[in-house]
Amino acid sequence: MKATVLLAEDDTVIREGIASALRQDQFEVRAVPNGTEALRDFLDEPADVVVADVKMPGLSGIALLDQVRAAQPDTIFILVTAFGSIDSAVEAVKKGAYDYLTKPIHLDRLSLLIRKALRARDLGRENEELRRQLGERSSLRNIVGRSSRMLALLGAVERVAATDATVLVHGESGTGKELIAQALHFAGKRARGPFVGVSCAALPESLLEDELFGHERGAFTGADRQKAGRFELAHGGTLFLDEIGDVSPATQAKLLRVLEERSFQRVGGTETVRTDVRLVAATNKDLDKLVDQGTFRADLYYRVKVVTLRIPPLRERAEDVPLLVNHFLLQFNERHGKTIRALDGPAMRILGAYPWPGNVRELRNCVEEMVVLARGDVLTVMDLPPPLAGFDLSRHTFTIQAGAPLSEIERKAILHTLHLVSGNKRKAADLLGIGVATLYRKMEEYGLES
Repeated sequence: MKATVLLAEDDTVIREGIASALRQDQFEVRAVPNGTEALRDFLDEPADVVVADVKMPGLSGIALLDQVRAAQPDTIFILVTAFGSIDSAVEAVKKGAYDYLTKPIHLDRLSLLIRKALRARDLGRENEELRRQLGERSSLRNIVGRSSRMLALLGAVERVAATDATVLVHGESGTGKELIAQALHFAGKRARGPFVGVSCAALPESLLEDELFGHERGAFTGADRQKAGRFELAHGGTLFLDEIGDVSPATQAKLLRVLEERSFQRVGGTETVRTDVRLVAATNKDLDKLVDQGTFRADLYYRVKVVTLRIPPLRERAEDVPLLVNHFLLQFNERHGKTIRALDGPAMRILGAYPWPGNVRELRNCVEEMVVLARGDVLTVMDLPPPLAGFDLSRHTFTIQAGAPLSEIERKAILHTLHLVSGNKRKAADLLGIGVATLYRKMEEYGLES
């Protein structure tokens, strides 16, 4: 489809010459003799590009720019000016015009300028669409979970996202800490800025410092050019530090300085670089214990835990397993060209009872393997990969009769959970969602001390 150019020029010869040249270059051109007619034409039918003389009878090119920008902000506006009116054209560029050309007009240059502007606009639209899609994929709507603990977490994420508070996301490996960090970013006021992540556990100390702060040319052997670090790249957006508990004491001190001063120096440099980022950190470690042991700075700990969000492990929200399974089935059916309809009852019961030490990541990989190797359109126990294929469901479930007293249900839940964790009281309390002291009291009440 041809791009449409609206040309406003009061000189008949110049107007006809420009219009003819642009039509030869495959543009659709509408040419008018003044700004007033150009505005009327544009409001009736917007154009991709407006080319207008700065000085025209009635509505000037500058005034036309204001009206066009108000009606259609992404319209490309190019001004044509005599040498003596360059100051006006420069001012118009500051107000939103794409560029200006001086008379006499070089027609080839005008055509190239229009094509360049159209490419830039289209690229901007594509980037905005990609950003929108990424935001949708990273939004709260795509975090699967309807258990009470997940709903409480998502409610907290929504409230925290509206602020600029530093957040510490705590959860076991595979629970989706980066997904929560992305949701905080894309649901917040920095959503149009960059989301930049770095895994602190994946890099040795020297490389992590370089990744975070960048380096100057010549800072070390092989540093042949200046490199921006993650703090620079995340300026105006969110920096996600995954597994912050693995950061060395030396790098912890530098992180603390950046968070306090909002500035840093690149490796090998003396220039102070200002940074404006929202920090989201994540860990699967007990930072309180690391602080007590002296391996994690207390002052940094209190800097990063302004708000703490805890992601429950999958074993503590087993009611979400069917939702996750169906979500992954749709995802992997599309990816691998399969048409798996569902899991049958026995297979789903095993998935619901399995403790998932690798959490959601392990479940996701399990479902993908089942989809890839499926022998039919309904997955059964025969399709379960090890160790699920030999999973003893009886050790992880118990039956109750309808109408049984709540005290009997609670007694059985405690007893079977203790058997499941070989008598480990702390693990049993965590699985049951109660404190250890409460567990001991319940055990004494139900005669389960031994």
